[in-house]
Amino acid sequence: MNLIGLLSPELILLATGLLVLILDMAFHGKEGRREWLPFVAIAGLIVFLIAASFLWGTHTSLLSDMMAVDSFALFFKVVAGLSTLLVILASWDYFQGKTPYEGEFYGLLVLAALAITLAAASTDLIMVYLSMEFLSIGSYILVGYLREDPKSNEGAIKYFLYGAVASGIMLYGMSLVYGVTGTTNLAQIAQVFAAGKLTDDMLWLMLPALIMLLAGFGFKIALVPFHQWSPDAYEGAPTPVTAFLSVGPKAAGFAILMRVFLAAFPAFQLDWAAVLAAISMITMTLGNVVALKQTNIKRMLAYSSIAHAGYILIGFASVALDSPSLFNGVNGVLLYLLGYLFSNVGVFVAVIAFENATGSNQIPDYAGLIKRSPWLAGTLFVLLLSLTGIPATAGFLGKFFVFAAAINVQFYVLALVGIVNAAIAAFYYLNVARYMFFVPSQEESHIAIAPALAVALGVATFATLLIGLYPQPFIEFANQSVRLLGVF
Repeated sequence: MNLIGLLSPELILLATGLLVLILDMAFHGKEGRREWLPFVAIAGLIVFLIAASFLWGTHTSLLSDMMAVDSFALFFKVVAGLSTLLVILASWDYFQGKTPYEGEFYGLLVLAALAITLAAASTDLIMVYLSMEFLSIGSYILVGYLREDPKSNEGAIKYFLYGAVASGIMLYGMSLVYGVTGTTNLAQIAQVFAAGKLTDDMLWLMLPALIMLLAGFGFKIALVPFHQWSPDAYEGAPTPVTAFLSVGPKAAGFAILMRVFLAAFPAFQLDWAAVLAAISMITMTLGNVVALKQTNIKRMLAYSSIAHAGYILIGFASVALDSPSLFNGVNGVLLYLLGYLFSNVGVFVAVIAFENATGSNQIPDYAGLIKRSPWLAGTLFVLLLSLTGIPATAGFLGKFFVFAAAINVQFYVLALVGIVNAAIAAFYYLNVARYMFFVPSQEESHIAIAPALAVALGVATFATLLIGLYPQPFIEFANQSVRLLGVF
């Protein structure tokens, strides 16, 4: 019974996903089915978040040390639950008339959230691989969900091909680690290196192993040079799926990256921190520079998402858990992900509302939006300011903590590159605002926003401003979540 209680959040998600799929099959073709199936998914996610909250403060391991129940995993349970809730609200009216299989979408989305929670709690390389593959398979299906759309099919195929190669590389890296240490448990791997009994030849094997692991994790996060799949997948996927991809799998990738590298390879921190810092600078710069030329807002946000992965990586490259400073790097990553969750999903909700009304994703078509829908234009402007990193928003808090972490460990060049890239990003974010407020439109018809979209947009905007204006509870939440099982 104790095991069931500790696994209750995951079991609730599993039951919810299966229930939605079963109900969809049982009532397929019946009138009103599409109206109440999202309620089932939302109810399950709310129960999941409540069950997860009861585990706050618990720090233990499960299933022969394959999984951890700790505050770090709980943080990502919250991120997975909230992001999936917002995406379901955004999807409520999106699929009407586009596919007869709408119910399956909600079931797959809930199961993808389950994969994120499993990934964040993994403390064994085998569990890491299984949870990542679980998430990847669900993501491939979701990207290609609109079967009659060639772009959706193209994005799914590219995502699948890149993902298969990345998974193979990551698995080979794991096999090297197992060959050197004789174990796949993260804590035991760290103990083997700490004992100092390995030969120099065996230690040299760790460099290619770490690079291969980073390739697998970097694919899920969309770090350069493992990002090639994301622009086509983001543009071709249904827009709610794009919103989920920009937050959910990225959060899972960072959870695994931090858990594995901090718990299993602290002895190699000087090596992997330098590599991560270089990748961070390249990722930020490429993402922002290419985003400048985009005219499709989904594709622009895809490259923006790549750039944000680079910003977040600043915090992890600058990790200093033993530092007395408030800015230890990991809390910056968590705060950035929390703010990015609401800001980025909120922007995609606004994009969905505009796409539903106009059928367009071209940035010039946002001209005159302030007159056609002041609520949509106003909330989208606030969310774009947050992604830019303007003070009083969640985005500013995240950038402040990761840049401060870099300065704290004297990565001055990394912090400077991040600040310069934030200025570059302001150009293409505020370019959308320029069209909305200052460029007249030939079309003056009012844009109606569906109630579910309006609620999701309001929640995302409110949370973005709340985190920026009253950050203390969220800073404490992030600081409490930095306790990784097996590190302390």
